[in-house]
Amino acid sequence: MQPLSCRRLADRRARGSRPRPGTSKVNIIMYGPSILTRFLTGERRPDRHGNTWQYHPRSDRHSKVACWGVALDLLASSSLLRDHAQQTKVIIGVNHTMRDYATGRKKDLDLVIARPEGAIPAKTKTFASLAAKYGITLTSEERGVLDQLPPLYVAPVSAVLIALEAKACMTEHVKALPRLYDELNSSHLCVHGASSKALAIAYVQVNAADGFISPLVNNLATAIEDAKVTPHKQPECTSRVLQKVAEIPRRSASSDNGFDGVGVTVLKMRNDGSPVDVLESAPAPQPNEQFHYGSMIIRMANEYDATFARI
Repeated sequence: MQPLSCRRLADRRARGSRPRPGTSKVNIIMYGPSILTRFLTGERRPDRHGNTWQYHPRSDRHSKVACWGVALDLLASSSLLRDHAQQTKVIIGVNHTMRDYATGRKKDLDLVIARPEGAIPAKTKTFASLAAKYGITLTSEERGVLDQLPPLYVAPVSAVLIALEAKACMTEHVKALPRLYDELNSSHLCVHGASSKALAIAYVQVNAADGFISPLVNNLATAIEDAKVTPHKQPECTSRVLQKVAEIPRRSASSDNGFDGVGVTVLKMRNDGSPVDVLESAPAPQPNEQFHYGSMIIRMANEYDATFARI
């Protein structure tokens, strides 16, 4: 397979530190955040009262789409990962349960990249086919990138190599901080309790809109113009979440404790049917900063290349 094109788009270019010899290039365009915002803009998830929502906290569709975008960018960024997919050395697992060997703690993960459990059966679904399953609409450019990738099969999992966890903080930011921290912290503990070699990635979405229409607050048949809006004091609410994310443990060696990569996308979403946008300016992480989405992808591609070169 020929290397993917690294055409430059000024507002999409991922910037990072110079890679070590043999690692992935840094000027790869990142698609995950745009895929997620496009999905959320068009999503209409019904509830039992007949209301339809772009985002509902009781649904996991947004987290699956977020993880799918991360996996796409990782595949585009790491030639080694593409080679492993081409050779069927790795597969993708959906709704995979990991178990901490020491404590027995279990964690369900939306997507993992792993070694296959056995031979891949004929007519097995692929990573590309998940786009239609999840309702993901791709631009012609994104479709072109996906079409250049080797097939990555959805199959039973053996050893997990990359574990993806996506969490969103859309409203009541301060109230949600303990839950956000606890759920993310338990995730990396479980992943590395199952395998210290696995790369654990946390992808966090934070809402920077000045108000949000919550499906839990508006838990009746309600016209959108009559819905109760939860106000957000911005940018203070977003900054508080980012400060909490910074407290989550991170590691730089397999003997350490924490996530191997953490990325944050700051959204502007009112959940009223209006378009969802990515906030590029502060307080959103900036290119080259630690929690910038592009920095996270580049770090994880490089870590994959260094950790799993000999599988």
